[in-house]
Amino acid sequence: MQIGKQDKLWVWAGIGLTTLVLVCLLSSAKALFNQEFLVLEFQRSGGYAPLLFVLIFTIATSLGFPGNVMAVVGGALFGLFWGTIWSLIGSTLGAIGAFWLARYFLHGPIERQFGHYPMLRRLNRAIATYPFSIVLAVRFTPLSPFSLVNFLFGLTPISLKTYALGTLLGLIPLTLTYSWLGLTGQQLLHGGDRLPFFLALGILTLLSVLPLFFKKAAGDG
Repeated sequence: MQIGKQDKLWVWAGIGLTTLVLVCLLSSAKALFNQEFLVLEFQRSGGYAPLLFVLIFTIATSLGFPGNVMAVVGGALFGLFWGTIWSLIGSTLGAIGAFWLARYFLHGPIERQFGHYPMLRRLNRAIATYPFSIVLAVRFTPLSPFSLVNFLFGLTPISLKTYALGTLLGLIPLTLTYSWLGLTGQQLLHGGDRLPFFLALGILTLLSVLPLFFKKAAGDG
């Protein structure tokens, strides 16, 4: 699929307008990292809060903002179940948006400039051979730079369907943990028990170090 110069101008104009709207909605880009501000703003939205939450989550992650703060806010706002559901939808759609931007605007130039590099060739071969497993493994760990990975996958030959499914399924444990962290953190601020909050932190830490254990076990084997 080839996109003409005029079409690209319209797309980038749309991205610029969307960014402006996002900044206006949240007062400043820094608001995306301010959990307390986000919670208050979404609470003012009433019944439209889930829709607004998913929309902002999608736009923000499509443009490269980290999604972990939004996932924590989702748990604080909507509880464990619905916080996980709305965050999972927003993060997956945002990941698809970033993938699409990289695929159609950066893939060609990057391939022409760096396609002959052996490392890039090996990466493309690995993804072509084990596409679903690689996406799943990358999404499973909190240490993976979510925003950067979204764009990088768009530069590979992986199909959108495989990427989207691997992203959706791979993000479930991490999104659930962030939502639980947001919920228990909110409860702790209002005099709740500390134990659930520290359990959530413990699980997040476990998810962070688990891939290192797997890598070591594979190396020893």
